[in-house]
Amino acid sequence: MSWNPTQAHDAPGLGPVETLIIPRARDIGGFEVKRALPAPKRQMVGPFIFFDQVGPAEFLTGGGIDIRPHPHIGLATVTYLYKGAFEHRDSTGAHQIVHPGAVNWMIAGSGVTHSERTSREMRARPGSLFGIQTWVALPEAEEDRAASFEHHGKEALPFLEAEGKEVRLILGQAWGARAPVKTFSETFYADVVLAPGAQLPLPDEHEDRGVYVVEGSVTVAGDTFEAGRMMVFRPGDRISLSAGPQGARLMALGGATLNGPRYVSWNFVASSREKIEAAKEAWVKGDFEHGRFRLPPGDGAEFIPLPEALQPKAAP
Repeated sequence: MSWNPTQAHDAPGLGPVETLIIPRARDIGGFEVKRALPAPKRQMVGPFIFFDQVGPAEFLTGGGIDIRPHPHIGLATVTYLYKGAFEHRDSTGAHQIVHPGAVNWMIAGSGVTHSERTSREMRARPGSLFGIQTWVALPEAEEDRAASFEHHGKEALPFLEAEGKEVRLILGQAWGARAPVKTFSETFYADVVLAPGAQLPLPDEHEDRGVYVVEGSVTVAGDTFEAGRMMVFRPGDRISLSAGPQGARLMALGGATLNGPRYVSWNFVASSREKIEAAKEAWVKGDFEHGRFRLPPGDGAEFIPLPEALQPKAAP
């Protein structure tokens, strides 16, 4: 039997909802996000181990975000925007402006470094930013693969439309469609827009399924959930959501659970503590020419240091 992050109900009386998650506000260097995963009682939904709502935020001319180069291991990141744009650079050599509806899929594997910034051209005028950033934990057999990067424009992603429903499939397979992104475990991830009263059945072929309400509200088995809530549903139940009177925008996510828990420290995810400690030591060493990590071409003048509290402990 596969490993399941939790068996306990965090929301008693909420019918098919196994866990209700209320995101916590987190500051990522002068910019606030709402973090739903990992949560105190739920580390993952399928392979999804990190889930941040970024914005909505408005920037004056000259403003924007500056997330300096930082490292990852053992995961793949996916950035999906509703509004705005930013510039992605990473140590594979990828340089991409991320626009709404497109997907950036960066596989960290054994090690990658990337930055996310508002470009000089975008700072020349007022701007906005609103989207979701997630991490997908890699299966143990894929944790040490070489880093790589994929970008797929909005037009390349499957788009399903019927009876007040608009579904753009970002990752994996669901509702009879398959996204072009290369994944390594059973996964689904979708941007869903529902008209008032429209109903959406969740795919029942996936072991783990969750929904994050971005805008509006939804009703599930008679219970209503407003924006800023993530619901994780019991495996095997047939689930159908109904949009509230103002409609709703959702992110639906899930897939197969992994074969065991993952350790998370700073920007590192791994199936063993030893792999995380080795990554910390490599980043602290800072040998960006010959070591494990490289800085992104075109953005190598600065980087985020490992927090003091996480510094590797010297041997006695």
